[in-house]
Amino acid sequence: MHWFTEFEISPSPLPISHQSKILSMGSCFAQSMGTKMEAHKFDISIYPFGTIFHPMTLADLLKMALESGPIDENLIVEREGIYFHYSAHSDLFGISKEDLLQKFNKKLEIARESLLEGSHLILTFGTAWIYELKNSSRVANCHKKPQKIFQKRLTELEEMKVSLKEVFKELTNINPDLNIILTVSPVRHIKDGIPENQLSKSLLRVLCHQLEKEFDSVTYFPSYEIMMDELRDYRFYKEDRIHPTEEAENYIWEKWMKTYFSSETQQKVNEIAKVMRELAHRPLNPHSVSHRKFLQNLLGKLERLNSEFDFSIEIESVKSQLKTS
Repeated sequence: MHWFTEFEISPSPLPISHQSKILSMGSCFAQSMGTKMEAHKFDISIYPFGTIFHPMTLADLLKMALESGPIDENLIVEREGIYFHYSAHSDLFGISKEDLLQKFNKKLEIARESLLEGSHLILTFGTAWIYELKNSSRVANCHKKPQKIFQKRLTELEEMKVSLKEVFKELTNINPDLNIILTVSPVRHIKDGIPENQLSKSLLRVLCHQLEKEFDSVTYFPSYEIMMDELRDYRFYKEDRIHPTEEAENYIWEKWMKTYFSSETQQKVNEIAKVMRELAHRPLNPHSVSHRKFLQNLLGKLERLNSEFDFSIEIESVKSQLKTS
């Protein structure tokens, strides 16, 4: 008996390997998959501007990175002595305007390098609802400023499409080898309302479909559909009923690997995962002979892998444990 509906995802014609250079931006799913790839030694830049939910604010940041122009200082906002920018999440902050601008420019440099020289750009769209300063710019984050200074609206499909098409065309011209992976975040934005969230996700899904049809370099990964259909149960959500559980994220990660990783890359990922589990092992007696043998065996595995991947930190950690065991 089948208890859920499983659907097949065709392997991507634009696969990811350990030789790929990747930039992952957008909603929480971008961090979830990005962090897992980083842990498995992929060359990836994750979340340079923090959590960004809306496609058009993502497009704005991509344009800023490509154009290398000055940051709009009119969008800097101060709260309790800390400085933020309306174009980025509150994870990006400074203790002064100068500090914030320096950090923001550094993040733009990281994104620019990935866009110009990279092989893959992962964009995760969270919502089609956008906040804008009244009579002024759209914002990526309200930074806990009074609601009365913003207006909230549901963006039209064509408006989002035009914004992204413009930047995708520029990216294609600058870096023809860049592959763009789009996905709709499975995180529920229920503060907007249940019907409103579903309307928003529907617009985002159609947006991805239309962009995929127009650009050969664009593919879509159905993380939202996996959550809605294969994992169609509240037990796969955390207590907030908004975010997927670790179990759900791991399930989607397995689908991601099968879609974007070759059999050889999957083998390497599994080998790295096994070593990382061994690194996380906590012995009953750290001074026992058996644990010392375990560490020596683990060190040998790390040193072999280090010829392909950077395990220098892990190697030093194991050596340090051997000295004290």
